[in-house]
Amino acid sequence: MFTEKYTEKVLEHFTHPRNIGTLEDADGVGEVGNPACGDMMTFYIKVRDGRIVDVKYKTFGCVAAIAVASVVSEMAKGRTLEEAKALRNEDIARELGGLPKQKWHCSVLGAKALKEAILDYEARISGQSREKGPQKPRRKQTCPDCGIENPITARFCMQCGAPLEKES
Repeated sequence: MFTEKYTEKVLEHFTHPRNIGTLEDADGVGEVGNPACGDMMTFYIKVRDGRIVDVKYKTFGCVAAIAVASVVSEMAKGRTLEEAKALRNEDIARELGGLPKQKWHCSVLGAKALKEAILDYEARISGQSREKGPQKPRRKQTCPDCGIENPITARFCMQCGAPLEKES
C-alpha cells in the first residue's frame, strides 16, 4: 500500500522533472548513492565566472529522490559555487514543501550530489586530485540490457532500471 504523503510540489517535480540528462562537456560531476534504498544520483554542472550556468542530472530512485534531484537542479542554476555548496538538505525539503520522515535521506543525497559536482569542478580547475594517496580510476559498469554506463555502486541501471551485476 502506498502510504507516503507527498506535497503537491513533490508530486509536480516527480511527474514533470526538470533538467534531466547529462552534460557531455560537464565542468564537474558528482555521483552519490544510498545502497540501503538503492537511490542513485549523478549531477553534472557547467560553470562560468564562478556561477553554475547549467545543471543536468540522472537519478534512479523513488518519488522523493526524483523530486529532490529536480528541485536541486533548479535551486543550483544561477547560484555562485559558494551559494550552491551552502545548500542544505533542510533548504531542499523546505523548497519541496516538506518530505515524509522516511524520505528525508533523499534531500541529503541531493545536497551531497551537487556538492560532489562542485568539488569535482574545483579539483579539476586547480589540477588537484580530490583523493588522498594513489588516485583510483572512476569505474563504471555497463548495463547488459541497454548499454548505458552507470556508477560502479549502482544496483540498478539509471536508464532502464535493470538489475546490475557487481564485478568481482
